[in-house]
Amino acid sequence: METLDLHCQLMLEEYREVLPVLESMKTEVLAQLDKVLGDSGLVVTAIEARVKTEQSLAGKLALKGSKYATLSDVTDLVGARIITYYTYDVDRIASMAEKIFEIDWANSVDKRRLHQLDSFGYNSLHYICRLPGYDYRFELQLRTTLQHAWAAINHDTGYKSGIEIPREYMRRMNRLAGMLEMADDEFSRIRTELTDYRRRVQTLVKSGKLDDVLLDGDTFNSYLQAGRLNTLNKRIAAINQAEIMNTPLTGYLSILKALNCHTLGDVDRLIKRYEDDAYLLARHQLGNTDLDIISSAIGLQNICIVCILSTGGGKIGLERLFDALNEQNQQNAVLAELTYNQASALPFMQNFKS
Repeated sequence: METLDLHCQLMLEEYREVLPVLESMKTEVLAQLDKVLGDSGLVVTAIEARVKTEQSLAGKLALKGSKYATLSDVTDLVGARIITYYTYDVDRIASMAEKIFEIDWANSVDKRRLHQLDSFGYNSLHYICRLPGYDYRFELQLRTTLQHAWAAINHDTGYKSGIEIPREYMRRMNRLAGMLEMADDEFSRIRTELTDYRRRVQTLVKSGKLDDVLLDGDTFNSYLQAGRLNTLNKRIAAINQAEIMNTPLTGYLSILKALNCHTLGDVDRLIKRYEDDAYLLARHQLGNTDLDIISSAIGLQNICIVCILSTGGGKIGLERLFDALNEQNQQNAVLAELTYNQASALPFMQNFKS
């Protein structure tokens, strides 16, 4: 404190008086950022905010207090930071911020455009913003997770502390910065390409060109979202006027591949071939019960059961199916025996009854 002149001491005194206002401002900034991100559905790594400490402000005033005519000239009394997963999300959030805050363009800086060799971790977008009703501005930093991690590591190693370090260490740090920058860009590129891929898959599914779509997790989800199993599940639910409870079907992906389904066309043909027998099996399973809630997996599970039994897989094949769905345990053998007995009276089983 001894190093501060009277002008800076007065600003520090003002800071103490308005500290509750700054805390209120921080809370309002966080609330508005949370809302706009929630409304957009954009997922980020973190949203942070802080009020500058008295010690930090005193240090800043000691270094360049003459730069500030009043306390309101200090633009980072309140600071907020959003850390994103992808580089292009920075620009998306910047666009949102421009709609809810007044941006001080003269004092804002896009450090991503500086293109310095060692600047990767400092490539944040820095907006100086103002909230209606407040005399003080705040700083909003936007950066990616990798940029944030790099900046934290640099701070820890003293790389940006102003203390000269040996050239060999600087060279290695700069090489790592370049690698991380490439990784940051590549993650965003992959995300964009995956989004395009999923859109193409959805178009092919809607157009019925299922043989052109290889079976994988993404394509299987697109197929399920198209509702191909809904008709069968509704037929089964009508047996007891039951409600259908949505259940994840991702566990069936490996099972369908084991049943020689390599494309969505293969899956679609499997369903068409066995759905009537799958319905008959459900009728045997549910007909003498009063179950009023069934899983949305019942249709696909019964199709797999009928396929296994129709191709001679028998009780062992059913046990393997239930092992895949439920993890291996002794109850799977019991369930396989029960299912086999339920199916034994159905027409498709007449050639396989033991």
